[in-house]
Amino acid sequence: MNIIFRFDSTFDGLLTALFDAYFRRTFPDVLLASEEPLPLFYDEVFTVVTDSQKAERVWKGLQKKLSAYVLTCLMECWLAEEVDTPMLLFRYMRKAIDAAVGIETNFADADVLAFSRMWKRVDWERTRLMQFVRFQKAVDGTYFAAVEPEKNALPLVIDHFRDRFADQAWLIYDIRRGYGYYYNKVEVREVTFGQENRAEHLITGMLDESLVDKDERLFQLLWQSYFKAICIKERLNPRKQRQDMPVRYWKHLTEKQ
Repeated sequence: MNIIFRFDSTFDGLLTALFDAYFRRTFPDVLLASEEPLPLFYDEVFTVVTDSQKAERVWKGLQKKLSAYVLTCLMECWLAEEVDTPMLLFRYMRKAIDAAVGIETNFADADVLAFSRMWKRVDWERTRLMQFVRFQKAVDGTYFAAVEPEKNALPLVIDHFRDRFADQAWLIYDIRRGYGYYYNKVEVREVTFGQENRAEHLITGMLDESLVDKDERLFQLLWQSYFKAICIKERLNPRKQRQDMPVRYWKHLTEKQ
């Protein structure tokens, strides 16, 4: 049989799908986003209607089976945005609920191992964001940074930047996903811009000359000079550099311009 559940691609929708599966006693072979086309052959399609109460009941059930740490990992894995993310998390949660003993360290299970590796990929992206975000100072005093992470890890680093730059207004914008976070020295809020309202710097990641603070270019040149000065040519290892500083981040790194 090929049973398909269609849902709205939200985490609450995934939890609702798990609730409905147990209620119907029918478990999906495939989870599809509502907008995704159906395959040529299937036996049954069930449309999941996201319900916050159902999602909360499932979450409370998981709290009895999984540690707080793994529950956090579960939510962070949702940000992986990989093709098999919904189905892997669905199977993992189902196994956690059905198991007589905890499954968290049962790495002999393929889904438990895959879940652990997926979380590590998301967490590694979180670490890289904290390392490679580069701000540009705008004329109004706001610090702007553009990012294009492979995983949707931006929400995981916002607390870090709010604590580190508490006395500065800043905007970190994910160009790939079209949203960001703005901090006004008081609170952080999520911001989005429609395609018709997206300024050039929200596309390229670089502030236009008319928007850049008068001293910003000087600071960029100083940083580039410092980066070159500390580089020991005899120990230059491009392969190691690309491993520690992935090329996909270079586009927005001041020292790589």
